Amino acid sequence: MFIGTYEHSLDAKGRLSLPVRFREILAAQADSRLVLTSNVDPLGRCLVAYPLQEWMAFQEKLSALPQFDEAVVRLRRLHVAGACECSTDRQGRLLIPPLLREYAGLKSTVVFAGVGQTIEVWDRAHWDDERRRAKEAMPQISDALARLGL
Repeated sequence: MFIGTYEHSLDAKGRLSLPVRFREILAAQADSRLVLTSNVDPLGRCLVAYPLQEWMAFQEKLSALPQFDEAVVRLRRLHVAGACECSTDRQGRLLIPPLLREYAGLKSTVVFAGVGQTIEVWDRAHWDDERRRAKEAMPQISDALARLGL
């Protein structure tokens, strides 16, 4: 499980060092490949990194959905067509493709956020905005958690 936040610098070639703790988790799964894609949350532009096994499970669920449903078609176009498989290099860096860097607005300081089964990749300024919005929404979040029994 991926938890915690880590800051790293994006280099001029679009490479980011994957946090050591996340590399260790991937190594323990015997497959260090990640599938990187755009998120589907309209309020926050970030990238989502799926371990290959999680991506395959997501694809299996997606393939069971009605193929001509408008939302499913759009999800495939946004989330699947824009995805790329990434591996770390010898220094533990991921090469972020230009279109994904542009989508997420990645500049110099990038935040990796472990959110359970996936990792989110945020531009630092966008991450700060998202954290502020989440704090402002705490009453609604508390109500939702109570309804869910958490």
